[in-house]
Amino acid sequence: MFQGSIPALVTPFRDGRFDEAAFTSFVDWQIREGSSALVPCGTTGESATMTIEEHNHVVDICIKAAAGRVPVIAGCGSNDTVIAALHMKHAKEAGAAAALVVTPYYNRPNQDGLYRHFAYLAEQSDLPIIIYNIPGRAAVDMTVATMARLAADYPTIIGVKDATGAIARVSSQRHHCGPDFCQLSGNDDMALAFNAGGGRGCISVTANVAPGLSAKFQKAMLEGRWADALSFQDRLWPLHDALFTDASPGPVKYALSRVRAEMPGELRLPMTWPSETSQKAVDRALEHAGLI
Repeated sequence: MFQGSIPALVTPFRDGRFDEAAFTSFVDWQIREGSSALVPCGTTGESATMTIEEHNHVVDICIKAAAGRVPVIAGCGSNDTVIAALHMKHAKEAGAAAALVVTPYYNRPNQDGLYRHFAYLAEQSDLPIIIYNIPGRAAVDMTVATMARLAADYPTIIGVKDATGAIARVSSQRHHCGPDFCQLSGNDDMALAFNAGGGRGCISVTANVAPGLSAKFQKAMLEGRWADALSFQDRLWPLHDALFTDASPGPVKYALSRVRAEMPGELRLPMTWPSETSQKAVDRALEHAGLI
């Protein structure tokens, strides 16, 4: 079962190409700081602007750099069901522990289409699947009923990264999908409340920049030390907020350029460097957290 602080890793680019050396060092730092698993090629990793070959290469390098120290949950989502299956096939062969699969974006399938998309993937591979439900980006919301049906019909569909922003979903999904269904928050700012309702961790943007603090925050909640967790929340809250003051992953790449000089801040179009207002908010948040 996955739990704790799980960074949705940014992908470093230099002169338009994947910076393998910077990424390898970044993965090592994340593990040394206490991250409990890693997610390459998620939304924060700019997977939408990678070729299939690049996507697979980033997953390969992440698994190689992790070297079995923590599990790797490979981003495998696509709005094309067959492409998602190909990503899962590669991730399985590369040694990933699970696949993070976003609900198909732009196509806007109905609930039957969502069910059939994930059913097809589960039938093509025995790699465990974590559903990524993010209506704000995908423009479609998987209902609790559809998720429960998938969890009941396919044992390899093991959990959800929930970025709906609806805290009551945690209790509802726990009731309908079972207490062993792995619920991970997709929103850093809601992780405290999410875990209180039955969540087990967070697939996190903030952990890119503050892996040590994020790991301690999650550990406090898993151990029931809620007063300590609230203290960490107070320290991290401005950063949770600041990292979304402009289009992600612009602010988090800017933040990383402040705390890890070796990480290039380059983004791929259509993503751009964050505004000056966003940069100032990130700077203040980094200072508040004691990171600069």
